[in-house]
Amino acid sequence: MPSQPPGCLASCGAFSVVDYDTWEDELLEDEDIARHIQAGALVPLNLGGDGAFGVLVRAGTAAAPGTLTERETAHQLVASPSYLFVSHGRALVGGIENVSEDASDGVIEHPVPEGRCAVVVHLIDWQAEAGSRDKTGRPAPGALPDFVVLINPAQPGKGTFRSEVNTFEAPNG
Repeated sequence: MPSQPPGCLASCGAFSVVDYDTWEDELLEDEDIARHIQAGALVPLNLGGDGAFGVLVRAGTAAAPGTLTERETAHQLVASPSYLFVSHGRALVGGIENVSEDASDGVIEHPVPEGRCAVVVHLIDWQAEAGSRDKTGRPAPGALPDFVVLINPAQPGKGTFRSEVNTFEAPNG
């Protein structure tokens, strides 16, 4: 059984998914997902299990790269190696089950300059920050997200990108 990532960043214009049958043909198995990752059409937000996660996407430019804030840096658990993302002008963030040519319900669209980008996914321990939870234990207004995704133009000559379906290396290699 495939280990479908619960979320992903997808390049609009890179998929021919229009219904369940075409989704199944393109994204059902890990090998299918890996093929789209290698092509720069998909970046997984995958911790190896299901869940609902807060995701913040920040796109930068060569002159002003996207970076973590001090607060995010203070609570960062791990960062992924760079993934290739070939932008067609926008990125869609949502569950893998929502990947298609058009932004559907539950998918958030972000403008991203066109071209080859390097994407680094940061896992944030938002719960470690004082005041991050409300009285019911849910994230308080202004709490940090689970993921901060930084999208920056790829550096010329950078030829090696991560292509794994799991976003982060296992703790023991």
